Amino acid sequence: MKAFMDKDFLLSTEMAKHLYHEIAEDLPIIDYHCHLNPQEIYEDRQFENITQVWLGGDHYKWRLMRSAGVEEKFITGDASDREKFQKWAETIGLAVGNPLYHWSHLELRNYFGYDGILNGDTAEEVWQLCNEKLKVLSARKLIEGSNVKALCTTDDPADSLEWHKKIAEDESFGVKVLPSYRPDKAMGIEKADYLDYLKRLGEIGSFSQLVEVLKRRLAFFVSFGCRVSDHGMEAVPYAPATADEVEAIFQKRRAGVLPTASEEKQFKTALLLELGREYHRLGVVMQLHFGVTRDNSRRVFRALGPDAGVDSIGDAPSIKELAAFLGALDDTGELPKTILYSLNPNDNAALVTVMGAFQTGEAVSKLQHGSAWWFNDHKAGMIEQLTTLAADGYLAGFVGMLTDSRSFLSYARHEYFRRILCELIGSWVENGEYPNDESALRTIVEGISIKNAERYFGL
Repeated sequence: MKAFMDKDFLLSTEMAKHLYHEIAEDLPIIDYHCHLNPQEIYEDRQFENITQVWLGGDHYKWRLMRSAGVEEKFITGDASDREKFQKWAETIGLAVGNPLYHWSHLELRNYFGYDGILNGDTAEEVWQLCNEKLKVLSARKLIEGSNVKALCTTDDPADSLEWHKKIAEDESFGVKVLPSYRPDKAMGIEKADYLDYLKRLGEIGSFSQLVEVLKRRLAFFVSFGCRVSDHGMEAVPYAPATADEVEAIFQKRRAGVLPTASEEKQFKTALLLELGREYHRLGVVMQLHFGVTRDNSRRVFRALGPDAGVDSIGDAPSIKELAAFLGALDDTGELPKTILYSLNPNDNAALVTVMGAFQTGEAVSKLQHGSAWWFNDHKAGMIEQLTTLAADGYLAGFVGMLTDSRSFLSYARHEYFRRILCELIGSWVENGEYPNDESALRTIVEGISIKNAERYFGL
């Protein structure tokens, strides 16, 4: 029996151990998609206790605690931080097979030097140890200690980017903190607060003015080093309309009338095409996240708002519409580098084959199958994504892992991913499915771990 999470955790062959320990383990990290708060990075936030850094805003953990029957007062309610931590420890102690179990113990080991097991009985011991360590840890120290070379936050087009400017001017911090362009609110014509959001962008009286404002804001982001955009949606739309039709839809919304479902799709198609062309012109990568059904529990949404742990895998994506959208940009030579993520793992093979229809010599794997996302970023989900990409695409060109997290401790996920990657490739070598070619294996593992992302994002 192997020891729990020893140095060869998830590595079962000698080749896997070699690939991880000799190649992947100490490579720096590029976190090209996260939700860290740039103000907290600039101000080098310190946390009073482990609950604040671990449970605050982490809907992955909230969801698991609810599944374990924990009362909401101990999750997002008015219980003390110590009480909330106790309930989390009792929950995670029995979470066999859940990636949160592995992530939590990797974080305890990597950041706090704790090699034991977290459960209800050890909660006080871990609470005291972590809180003592947090007296000398901070947001920047956690980032630097994780060997992060660059990270990309997620930012609204209306954001002033003041904190990014301050970070860039601070020579004492050597990690690149770059903004990402997330225009979801500008796309959300069906939202009740859409007109209020338009006022944040400026005086916008027409669809063409909206496009021009968003282009100017994108150029502003690029001046701060922005390399990537991001869109979150149920499905990638494709319902082409004339300029007059789109303008009429926009004016209807300005008059306070919500669009029909078909009008909403036409508007979003037109705006996404305009932005896609501009991403191509400015060399900005387009990330498309879809296949999610959000805010299923209206009760929780009313109480806590979005990102509260009540989202789920959806079945809305139309591969035909996605292909048509990409094809419309490809027809005019304006398809940007694009990363596709579907929350529904049933879409994996379809996405990889759609990507293959639009690859060109402009870049290695110009179209990327994004890493196993959200409900899929566990061992089985990562293996499925990597295996499908290898079988139907080009795994060697993959840009690798990201955190997609609000937590400064989440860089342990890169270790988790790299171990799984090395185990998978190592198994193929051990089984005679790929040669024991040290040079080629090093190129593949280093590439997926960091070098492909450096090249792809221009970092």
